[in-house]
Amino acid sequence: MDEAQTAVRVSGEKLGADLKTVLADVEALLKQAASTTGQQAVELRERAAENLHRASLRLSEARVAAAEKSRAAARQADDWVHGNPWAAVGAAAGVGFLLGMLVSRR
Repeated sequence: MDEAQTAVRVSGEKLGADLKTVLADVEALLKQAASTTGQQAVELRERAAENLHRASLRLSEARVAAAEKSRAAARQADDWVHGNPWAAVGAAAGVGFLLGMLVSRR
């Protein structure tokens, strides 16, 4: 389970860095497009649209990967609960008790 969490964190950090790069590129392209006219402006807008499309594809890929990883984690948790039902009941009771204690203190 730790490997899955690490992979999700690393891919999330990479996605965030990629998006920051794409947004910075698009912002620079749009600033250039604002000061130019004619064919150059059209080319700059096309490049900006292409960068935004690539960012959209990366987000879609990340969404699919996150969904697959969350399904795998849910399956693993389900398997553990089915294999250890009393331990799961005990863990849930312990968490419930701790939450009750925290809520009652306020």
